[in-house]
Amino acid sequence: MPFADELISASTADALARAVARAAPDARTPALDAAAAALAPLPLRRRSDLLRDALLDDVPGSYATLASTVRRAAAADPEGFGGWLIWPVTSAVALKAVDEGTEAAFADALALLAELTPRLTGEFAIRTLLEHDLGNALRTISAWTTSPDPHVRRLASEGTRPYLPWAKRVGGIVADPGRTLPILNALYRDDSEYVRRSVANHLNDLSRIRPDLVVETAARWLNAADDNTPRVVRHGLRTLIKNGHPEALLLLGFAAPAQLGVEGPVLSADSAAIGESVHFTARVTNTGTESADVAVDYVVHHLKANGKQTGKTFKLATRTIAPGESVEFSRGHSFRRITTRRYHPGVHAIELQVNGVRFGRADFALRAEEPPAAG
Repeated sequence: MPFADELISASTADALARAVARAAPDARTPALDAAAAALAPLPLRRRSDLLRDALLDDVPGSYATLASTVRRAAAADPEGFGGWLIWPVTSAVALKAVDEGTEAAFADALALLAELTPRLTGEFAIRTLLEHDLGNALRTISAWTTSPDPHVRRLASEGTRPYLPWAKRVGGIVADPGRTLPILNALYRDDSEYVRRSVANHLNDLSRIRPDLVVETAARWLNAADDNTPRVVRHGLRTLIKNGHPEALLLLGFAAPAQLGVEGPVLSADSAAIGESVHFTARVTNTGTESADVAVDYVVHHLKANGKQTGKTFKLATRTIAPGESVEFSRGHSFRRITTRRYHPGVHAIELQVNGVRFGRADFALRAEEPPAAG
């Protein structure tokens, strides 16, 4: 499995240069050839931007020239003209259309992104068009919800997500999250799991801005549900559930835990070194007379460099517990070094969260990483 930054590599630049040469035999590709040697130190998004700019340099002229070259390249190699080279290609198309500034170029760029999205995705490039003219773009994108191609339907949802990973923010969507709801309303019962997954992720993004709107939308979907809707809603509300949002918990049947007895967390050790795991157990007992749905999460309180702690919630399990039944939960939480988090030696803690309510708190010492044993 390649690292993310290796998804766009020198071979990607070489493949794109060959595709341009096939589509336009008189073309020269010095910028793409030079870019191939310059990719190594760059992160993924900057690699895409470098190839985008090189493609625009090697295919000068109007938007129509670029679009024609791209379409000829796609037609000449239906199988090979795809994968991660599509990101810089679609980005070049969108940027060229915006720079040209005509309605015809804008409309054709949207159409071309829809044509190319089955070859990887157009979700990153479409952000440029959304940022340039949100209303016009959304009118076209909304019509994609009835496309026979699930890749195009997914593009309608994924490309308009407020917090799409690796992509630029679209200010108009973040400021007015309700603008994308018609797209989600049209797709939440889609036949394709690929599309429904995107809808759930989009709904989860919206919950970071307007949790009230998201809960209201989820309730409406559940009132007009098919067999897949409960799963879409659960996935779309996952952040609200982890955050203990009362209305979201109630909507999914996780009532306030008045009839639950919670024991723990009980740690297997009172310290661990960075790079090791902390193991714990917990027990939840249904003391009531009716079955209870429980969402069990746990919060790790990390010590920061300033000496204060900050909590991050992690999913543990969801269960239905019968009256009188006790269920034990266990987990090992890794403190292996990762690029997105820095660990600091000192006192940390683990706390349970059951149906949005926190129980117990167990402190432990996180030690500095232990050196490898001498050989």
